[in-house]
Amino acid sequence: MQFAVRTLAPDMSIASQVVDAHDAADARRQVEARGLFVSAVEPVRSGGLGARRGPRMSLVLFSQELLALLTAGLGIVEGLEALLEKEANPSTRGVIERLLGGLREGKRFSSVLAEQPDLFPPLYIGIVRAAEGTSDLPRSLSRYIDYQQRIDLVRSKIVSAAIYPVILLAVGGGVSVFLIAYVVPRFAEVYHGAGRNLPWMSKMLLSWGQFAAANTTVLMAAAAALLAGLVLGLRRLAGNGGFARLAARLPGIGERVRIYELSRLYLTLGMLSEGGIPLVQAIGTVQAMVSPAMRANLAAARSDIESGLPLSGAFDAHGLTTPISLRMLRVGERTGDMGPMLTQSAAFYDGEITRWIDRFTRTFEPLLMAAIGLVVGAIVVLLYMPIFDLAGDMS
Repeated sequence: MQFAVRTLAPDMSIASQVVDAHDAADARRQVEARGLFVSAVEPVRSGGLGARRGPRMSLVLFSQELLALLTAGLGIVEGLEALLEKEANPSTRGVIERLLGGLREGKRFSSVLAEQPDLFPPLYIGIVRAAEGTSDLPRSLSRYIDYQQRIDLVRSKIVSAAIYPVILLAVGGGVSVFLIAYVVPRFAEVYHGAGRNLPWMSKMLLSWGQFAAANTTVLMAAAAALLAGLVLGLRRLAGNGGFARLAARLPGIGERVRIYELSRLYLTLGMLSEGGIPLVQAIGTVQAMVSPAMRANLAAARSDIESGLPLSGAFDAHGLTTPISLRMLRVGERTGDMGPMLTQSAAFYDGEITRWIDRFTRTFEPLLMAAIGLVVGAIVVLLYMPIFDLAGDMS
């Protein structure tokens, strides 16, 4: 965790800095090793003073750099020392210093990683612990890097597919608000001075525009409150898994969400299995990474496997397979290569998700553009309908 430390330098200058440490004593020890006198140490609270911090350490980048050094022939301690020498970020330096300190005390690398659970997840610690039994840490790190890159690839496709619709909605909504709040009231003044009868739809639009112009402050405050409530609601949904439950109920999307979860489940189990971790233990590690509904099914499947049921049968009984993945799991049980078969099942799911995202974006984006065009066009046409009527009367 992080600690805000107030220090006094030899030149009598007072400063504050944020230190990553295991506890307050560790933070004090790190700062005093730099020749500074510590006057106060307190944990950093989110949003409080001292909450400014450097960028969080990238676990994938750390693994890639450590893998390159281990592949070049350096030992784990030498590799970490090399990373410490080139690192400029104080937060990351603190992490590496704690890793080195634990290794020099004779601890296992997995045990030292487990002392920093906020940076190193159980999955990472598990593959390192399994690698210590086979003395093949580089291969395990390579598996984790490939795993995380595949997860990030699918996630990035989903985010990229959502960016363009969000931009379209923002631009279309902004144009519509500008027309209603600024352009329509000015047309209303012109039409009221002309003394002509207006079409009913045009009257409604002009009334809305005049209301928006007369109550701009109230409407802006209401919009800000609505936006704040929406953000808080989304954060709460994200925190308790509500997004997954909501998406699972949507027709056409719920099945894709389930396939995405199965892809992540199979990919993680395959990586752990190929790393030498028994499947029952791997399932226990993965349970914390899935949605609550799938977690319950996975726990029931694990209980059946411990009772002697094959993996394919247990997963099929609790809705953790599709017809394709069920056949692939049975093949893996016959050949004894369950790890690679789980990874291949995940690759099949990833391809299916990617193709669905491409089809969805190609269909949804034109429809969204057409809907925004209709809204803006309707506003413009209703504004100009009285002018069209006047032109018809004059002709």
